[in-house]
Amino acid sequence: MKSIYFRILIVFFSIISASVVYCQKTDANINGHVVETHTKEHLPYVTISLKGTTIGIATDATGHYFLKDLPVGEFIIVASCVGYKTSEQKITIEPHRTLEINFVLEEESLSLDEVVVSATRNETNKKEAGVIVNVLSSKVFDAVACSNMSETMSFQPGLRVETNCGNCGTTQLRINGLEGQYSQILLDSRPIFSSLAAVYGLEQLPVAMIERVEVIRGGGSALFGSNAIGGVVNIITKEPLRNTITLSNTTNILNNGAPDINTSLNGAFVSDDHKTGIYLFGMVKNRKHYDRNKDGFSDIPQINSETAGFRGYYCTSPFSRLTAEYHHIHEVRRGGNNFDNPPHEADIAEYLNHRIDGGGLHFNLFSPDDKHRFNLYTSAQYIGRDSYFAAERHSNNYGNTIDKTFVSGAQYTYSFKRLFFMPAELTVGFEYNYNDLCDIYANLNRNITQTTHIAGGFFQNEWKTKQAGILIGVRLDKHSLMNKAVLSPRGTLRYSPNPMLNFRASYSSGYRAPQAYNEDLHIEAVGGTLGLIQLSPDLKPEYSHSISASVDLYRHFEKVQTNLLVEGFCTLLNDVFALEKTGEDPQGNIIYTRRNASGAIVGGINVEAKLSLSKRFDMQIGYTFQQSRYTKPERWSEMLEPQRKMFRAPNSYGYFTSNVNITHDFMVSIFGNYTGTMLVKHTLNEIDMEKYTPHFFDLGMKLSYHFHLSKTTELELNGGVKNIFDSFQKDLDAGQMKDAAYVYGPSFPRMVFLGVKIGI
Repeated sequence: MKSIYFRILIVFFSIISASVVYCQKTDANINGHVVETHTKEHLPYVTISLKGTTIGIATDATGHYFLKDLPVGEFIIVASCVGYKTSEQKITIEPHRTLEINFVLEEESLSLDEVVVSATRNETNKKEAGVIVNVLSSKVFDAVACSNMSETMSFQPGLRVETNCGNCGTTQLRINGLEGQYSQILLDSRPIFSSLAAVYGLEQLPVAMIERVEVIRGGGSALFGSNAIGGVVNIITKEPLRNTITLSNTTNILNNGAPDINTSLNGAFVSDDHKTGIYLFGMVKNRKHYDRNKDGFSDIPQINSETAGFRGYYCTSPFSRLTAEYHHIHEVRRGGNNFDNPPHEADIAEYLNHRIDGGGLHFNLFSPDDKHRFNLYTSAQYIGRDSYFAAERHSNNYGNTIDKTFVSGAQYTYSFKRLFFMPAELTVGFEYNYNDLCDIYANLNRNITQTTHIAGGFFQNEWKTKQAGILIGVRLDKHSLMNKAVLSPRGTLRYSPNPMLNFRASYSSGYRAPQAYNEDLHIEAVGGTLGLIQLSPDLKPEYSHSISASVDLYRHFEKVQTNLLVEGFCTLLNDVFALEKTGEDPQGNIIYTRRNASGAIVGGINVEAKLSLSKRFDMQIGYTFQQSRYTKPERWSEMLEPQRKMFRAPNSYGYFTSNVNITHDFMVSIFGNYTGTMLVKHTLNEIDMEKYTPHFFDLGMKLSYHFHLSKTTELELNGGVKNIFDSFQKDLDAGQMKDAAYVYGPSFPRMVFLGVKIGI
């Protein structure tokens, strides 16, 4: 073992020495331009980079670029841009010589050649990845007129965002039919999104700070650790590519006149040599509460928030780079009534004041031949939360929560030209995750103090060509709340008989430790009292086995591009966590106990279809058929018979988005979500019930027009309607005795919105 570490250290210092040599002045330069295939028009803001290095630049407003003082040797120069096929050329860079390298890019509206990092923890072509990676980009964010992550995640197959509380508006993201706590949310590939952060986190993250979101459905614990049973959501923050400043505002007006105002200011600043850059973002959100049934109590909470932060980089050499990220979020949300008075003077009040500070450092190091790659990283997040929960006027139901998360790790990747039978990439690494949670409500006799330490190591090897791919990996985790270490294997197969067809199959295992998760940290009002969740003292770990198989078909007909994906999935859960009403505490609060059920099976089919007609029209449709069942009937209330069906898990749901370019500057976007009937819990007048919800279809439309004020300045005006048919829950509980958890369907009623954005 010592000899292995010694060899890695030798390689590490050899790369550093080589980087120092390559940092010397060479007077080796490259210039050129980028044009579109058919129109021959120059393309601005295309990224030009040397593969395997930190060197890159964007073409200017005229489509030209210039790289200077480059390292000498053989390289691959890459031109990439959203909406176009990536183009590569092999070049030889010599000292004191200037090359002219021009590119011709072909339009590809479906973005099949995107580079993703979530499939293997390394950059890889999405089409050649062993698992399906869906990408939510700024194109989707703009099309559906969203301001935060919660509004966008339903526009991918197998994903559904639902509201779980009519007072505070807590949401959860379900992937492939599993509850939100089964999915691992990453920020820049790091698991600093703790259980507390996940309670309201998707609504707190503005899209102004996000470059893209990568989604992997199915188990991923062998790669990303615990809680990745349902899937992985990797939120990638924006990186500076060129000098820009953008100011935007979107104002939503709910159908009772309540405003929801979102204003953001963002800027990217890059040095002339592109060795240093920083992206700054800021957003202010103000939303008034919404009372649907006019009973004097809110059905959508009031929110006031401010977000600010940055992501910056410094290229320490052509083969090494340091990246830093920081974000600050301050959010105050409140639901109930009597909003002009303190929370304890309201008949119902759920009040939360969040202060979130997080960030991280990431150091990348490459060898000049791109065979060796090192990643060193550390991230941390601190959450301070003051809160108040009461269904009657209790003056001392205030609480305080402190949550600290720290992640640190290292990763090494080696590329083989050939290992046994085909090219391969070996990845090894280790990761340490620390979380300290202290959630105290003295008057409610609630005191959750939970400290977890997770030390994990991972190993994987991927054999890959354009025609086939095999990945075998394993992760070993030691969780401080579990007696034994957990070994989680993972394997994928991919076969592409031709460029138009992809077959994939995968297996992975995962686990969840017996600890408090996001839903356990939420307090809700039920029938004039509060509902609290406690963990059973006998709670055991939960284990999973996930399998999936898919076929991915691509067909191009001149300017028409199509893509059809059909994916089958199945997840088996052993000792699955279940929730049961077990009584009341001395204060009369309802107690729900998190315990182990025998097991569960969740399976179904995801279907996704994409169609693009040049730049004139594109459409994407996704639909999911699934079932979620316990292996044996489970009871949640003594008043009702046990049953196998899981709650809040519709058998079918889907979405669609479409964009039509009426002219070069005038666009119409139409989008929608469908949710099938599902079984939900309802407590009214101390009687527990189960109800099937109706079907819902949420349709929206956006119109936008671009004004070109100059070559570098654009103004966009947009407007439209969300939830045009006002498809909203019609049987909301009313008054102080309401069941706040009895909410389902779209999160918002009909809303008219107006927006303006200016970019320089």
